[in-house]
Amino acid sequence: MPINHEFYMQRCLQLAQKGAGWVAPNPMVGAVLVYQDQIIGEGYHKQYGQAHAEVNCINSVAKKNHEKIKESTLYVSLEPCVHFGKTPPCTNLIIEHQIKKVVIGCMDSFEAVNGKGAAKLKEAGINVIGPILEKEAINLNKRFFHFHQKHRPYIILKWAQSADGLIGLQGQTIKVSNAYTQRLVHHWRSEEAAILVGTQTAVTDNPQLNNRFGNGPNPLRMVIDRSLLLDPSSHLLNDQHPTWVFNTIQNETSGTVKQIQLVEQASLLEPILEYTYHHQVQSILIEGGAKLLQSFINQALWDEAYVIHANQAIGLKNAIGIQAPSLMQAQLLKKEKVGTDIIHYYRSVQS
Repeated sequence: MPINHEFYMQRCLQLAQKGAGWVAPNPMVGAVLVYQDQIIGEGYHKQYGQAHAEVNCINSVAKKNHEKIKESTLYVSLEPCVHFGKTPPCTNLIIEHQIKKVVIGCMDSFEAVNGKGAAKLKEAGINVIGPILEKEAINLNKRFFHFHQKHRPYIILKWAQSADGLIGLQGQTIKVSNAYTQRLVHHWRSEEAAILVGTQTAVTDNPQLNNRFGNGPNPLRMVIDRSLLLDPSSHLLNDQHPTWVFNTIQNETSGTVKQIQLVEQASLLEPILEYTYHHQVQSILIEGGAKLLQSFINQALWDEAYVIHANQAIGLKNAIGIQAPSLMQAQLLKKEKVGTDIIHYYRSVQS
């Protein structure tokens, strides 16, 4: 019977996903060691700076199976690294254990790897097979690949809009989506490196921008506050989680709050993306407000959008409504019903 490479690679991808939110700016990677159609080892990259998937996979092999390692096939969702970073090259480990066959999900376009890992394994006489489930493997690390290929963070827009097309009311804090969707939003936060809001949202909603309902990490909090108008008692300026404040007045760091001065100009989006790129922020979730979201759309600086459609209208009642942003050059990927809300997932056709 032919070996089902896709089956074991799918397991690698499942394992790799467990590192979401924890391993950036490294990619998510999973590995499986198979001996005579039996899995004898599994591992994934759990935390940035710690052991890679291949290391954890080999270390997981029971002592009684150590002699089987060199006769096994190693499946890994991403081309093994060949360079010294926070940890030694995984290619060295594979060669040291005399593993004869390695199956790769996709190649690593990062310039320090980019084919060099597979080449080194082949030079050592190892049979390298792949790519296997390449599309799925690339999609898993779309943030990582986009960051290194486009030289800017992967941008995800998120907002909730009412049945009458409003994202909120001026000067008022209101909940548009339901409780189930709000919990999902916190999960989304845990998957991204950072989260960004504009001044008005920070002033009106006084958000915490953390992950309060999930097991994942908190994103780096970022706010645009050109003239440093935020009240010092704002949640974003507390010391509970790191916050970057983009402004045009000063550079200053106090506790976990870092004020970053940018040159005054009509739009600060490009300077912000340049700064975050150079500081290894691979992905940013844009949570509002409407003006900031529309600015990213108008400048074609977005990659995905999560738009939550509530089934109830807000109704103005002598208040001034804030119109929801209007997407352009967008492809609808799917719809998902969460309680009474329907979430529309889009990708930018210009990304």
